[in-house]
Amino acid sequence: MAARIAAGIIALVAMAGLTIQYDATYAQTGSIGATLWTLLRFFTILANIPVALLFGAIMVGRQPNPKLIAGVTLAILLVGIVYGLLLRGLLDLSGGALLADTLLHKVTPVMAPLWWIAFAPKGRLDRTCPWLWAIFPLAYLPYALVRGAIEGTYAYPFINVARLGIGAVMVNAVLIALGFLLAGYALVWLDRRMAR
Repeated sequence: MAARIAAGIIALVAMAGLTIQYDATYAQTGSIGATLWTLLRFFTILANIPVALLFGAIMVGRQPNPKLIAGVTLAILLVGIVYGLLLRGLLDLSGGALLADTLLHKVTPVMAPLWWIAFAPKGRLDRTCPWLWAIFPLAYLPYALVRGAIEGTYAYPFINVARLGIGAVMVNAVLIALGFLLAGYALVWLDRRMAR
């Protein structure tokens, strides 16, 4: 029961962050379609959506695959780490935008890994998992680059080809990918240790 309650809190936090961010963006665009299109530019949004869905499912008694739980946890952890290292303080936010930023970049990236440590089934991850989990962020990169090139606006400064050049962007992408894979293998190692 404690696992379901904690999962429900995480799902509510993610949903609250997404809803508040939607409201803040809608206030700027004035259009539902433009708001959704703008939000879906960001990995933060695309990672928090499965957090809300997955932990919502756990809240109502579903038992998702442990590999899926770990993959979603790793993706949202990446959001928190990249935000902390590369994005924090770049924008001067206030009101709903600041609250959403806090919930989506700081709260869910901490709560989801803590839930995984406390409640997720252990001993079911293997060495292939980090490569499967990496499909999500790796698929995001070309999507973000194509959108940025077409629209002239990149979701994040470290993938801004117009300002940095494709070489520097690829270096940034490789470093983030390596960090993601290393974190994935660390999660597999921790899973095995905790299973014992």
